[in-house]
Amino acid sequence: MGELKMERITSFSVDHRKLTKGVYVSRIDGDLITYDIRMTQPNVEPALKPEAAHTIEHIGATLLRNGKYKDRVIYFGPMGCMTGFYLIVRDLDLEVIKEVVKDVYSQIASWDQEIPGAKEEECGNYTFMDLAEAKKAANYFVNSKWEHEYHLL
Repeated sequence: MGELKMERITSFSVDHRKLTKGVYVSRIDGDLITYDIRMTQPNVEPALKPEAAHTIEHIGATLLRNGKYKDRVIYFGPMGCMTGFYLIVRDLDLEVIKEVVKDVYSQIASWDQEIPGAKEEECGNYTFMDLAEAKKAANYFVNSKWEHEYHLL
């Protein structure tokens, strides 16, 4: 059996050496826009701790799905490389998303409530959370200089 020939996917074609912290358009599929929320600089800064990313996912998804644009939020979840998150929305432009992301991450940075969905019946790995690290990572991101020019299309 020969080697399977596959095309390189678009996200692997992005030069990650040029990415810095920020919010970028990753791809557009009709009215769906995937945003790259890059919380740390790839291969330069430490990646997110998985427990912190899991916590950010729970709080962030809850805030987004209860926020002003809740009917346009399709998905919010961590990147496998643990340097950020993907946010998929319907018809929300970059300027709006930058403000939404700042607001959501500011709320995460100061979160003082129970982590949403962190009970055994609500999550498949409910003990895999770290609120202190999530708050620290969100605060670091919110207070960092963001880039927005390097689009991944």
